[in-house]
Amino acid sequence: MEKEYKIAIIGLGYVGLPLAIAFSKYYKVVGYDIGVDRVAELNEEIDRNLDISVSTNSNLIFSNDESDLEDSSIYIITVPTPVDSKNTPDLSFLKSASKLVAKYLEKGDLVIYESTVYPGVTEDVCVPILSSISGLSYNYEFFCGYSPERISPGDKKYNLQNVIKVTSGSTENTATLVDELYNKIIKAGTYKAPSIKVAEAAKVIENTQRDVNIALMNELAMMFDKMGIDTEQVLSAAKSKWNFLDFRPGLVGGHCIGVDPYYLLHKSEEMGYKPTLLHSSRNINNSVAGFIVDKTIKLMIAADKIVKAGKVLILGYTFKEDCSDTRNTKVEDIIQGLEAFSLNVSVYDPYVEVMSHSNFIKNPFDGDMKYDVIIVAVSHQEFIHYSTCDFEGLSKGKMLLLDIKGIYTESSWKF
Repeated sequence: MEKEYKIAIIGLGYVGLPLAIAFSKYYKVVGYDIGVDRVAELNEEIDRNLDISVSTNSNLIFSNDESDLEDSSIYIITVPTPVDSKNTPDLSFLKSASKLVAKYLEKGDLVIYESTVYPGVTEDVCVPILSSISGLSYNYEFFCGYSPERISPGDKKYNLQNVIKVTSGSTENTATLVDELYNKIIKAGTYKAPSIKVAEAAKVIENTQRDVNIALMNELAMMFDKMGIDTEQVLSAAKSKWNFLDFRPGLVGGHCIGVDPYYLLHKSEEMGYKPTLLHSSRNINNSVAGFIVDKTIKLMIAADKIVKAGKVLILGYTFKEDCSDTRNTKVEDIIQGLEAFSLNVSVYDPYVEVMSHSNFIKNPFDGDMKYDVIIVAVSHQEFIHYSTCDFEGLSKGKMLLLDIKGIYTESSWKF
């Protein structure tokens, strides 16, 4: 007979919420989050991230009362792992969550981490916290697993159930238990890694690989712009070869691609090896916003538009299309760069509340404001169907349309 578990999910963001709902089909689940408003909304079946349909059931409770964690036998930690202002890994959320769980840890319990980290964090940073506070012995009285999240906000095709889940455990039996646990909810199946460190490393290189490839495309786009060559036309020709990798240039923000490489860099340099390619890729991708700002100014001057106090409309603010996630969005860098030239910047994004940012406006097509420059920064579905006539109607004088995503046939400039 299968053992009954009570599972506690720590953190109810893009990662924790889908897990809580999925596991509640089979086990008792408490979804814990320190956000009072977040918990209140979830109990009303509201997800402010607009990422998943929330439905409560008899197996599931959402709470910010830590006493509800009592009697749990499996703890899954899904808190953020950002970087600080110096791009150094910030493990404060992970450490706090570990301290919280340690207070309720009992013999035989299992703690699974899903947060993205560099290899070694689970066993070198988190386990000592769990052991010290609980007084329990690792791999004798409590056990750990690591199963990195692969959530893609706003992506309806590649959701929790439809993406293979990497699993691992601190002992062979634990690894099997973790794998069986996730196989309950993952339709695509699981991949059991041989160790926690291997699973940690696999996660952090997934997005590092994308960062490096996008950096190449961004550098090529900036090179071709100098040469007066259409990057889109070049890529279309190149991908006619069967093994050409179809990466696209663009802004690299978000909670993964723009952050994860710094975790790997940190650990590598700590061990005495300084990766040059990873550093270069990060520098290239971080420079794209500045390149777009400079291009905007040059195009305004070429079009005889006055820069100082000029009006710019930016369409899109989130870090990717068709979602409300604004974490580490590089559109913010564009805004600040343009404002440094005394331009007046307005931003419209149908996925972001107007009150959340001083630059935000409601739908520009509902007003009479005209703009010297329009920059399309995110390829939301709502924007794709805009026509040249639509942009001309928003333009002050001759239309100046910068198409960062390359989604329009008629634009003044494409990246």
